[in-house]
Amino acid sequence: PARLAMACIRPATVDDLLAMQEANLWCLPENYQMKYYLYHILSWPQLLFVAEDTNGEIAGYVLAKMEEDAKVPHGHITSLAVKRTHRKLGLATRLMRATHVSMQEVFKAKYVSLHVRKSNRAAFSLYTRSLKYEINGIEAKYYADNEDAYDMRKTFDTGDGAKDGGKGKREGDDGPGG
Repeated sequence: PARLAMACIRPATVDDLLAMQEANLWCLPENYQMKYYLYHILSWPQLLFVAEDTNGEIAGYVLAKMEEDAKVPHGHITSLAVKRTHRKLGLATRLMRATHVSMQEVFKAKYVSLHVRKSNRAAFSLYTRSLKYEINGIEAKYYADNEDAYDMRKTFDTGDGAKDGGKGKREGDDGPGG
């Protein structure tokens, strides 16, 4: 679609945080206080991206972080949202790929993790089909309403044909992140 080329993916700035929070409130049941967005952008500014449409509106975002105390460096997707008016345009995939690249290039991440509601079939399909995440486990009653979550993981290719941090390598797994 023509709108796909019109939306740009760019690093988020502090000026974007209110629009990111607004998109989160419209799209997701998991909502965060502004201090949580500030914590992410001050700690890992390279990992936050927004999708901006031709009107300068924030159509979506990805909020991500690095797991700091892990033996194996890895990232975690805290939140991903795209407004309904801008879905099915590939924006979520582009946002996720942008943060994946930064995790690898800036922080030398070996893999990335995320949680997704078991009932969220659209997100599950995005993660497994488009982005090649795999189920690492199930977190029982992970969400405030007691719904279970899939604990998902994507192992990054190290460039030498081998993959690190995947299912077989558990020494860096410090338990569930959040």
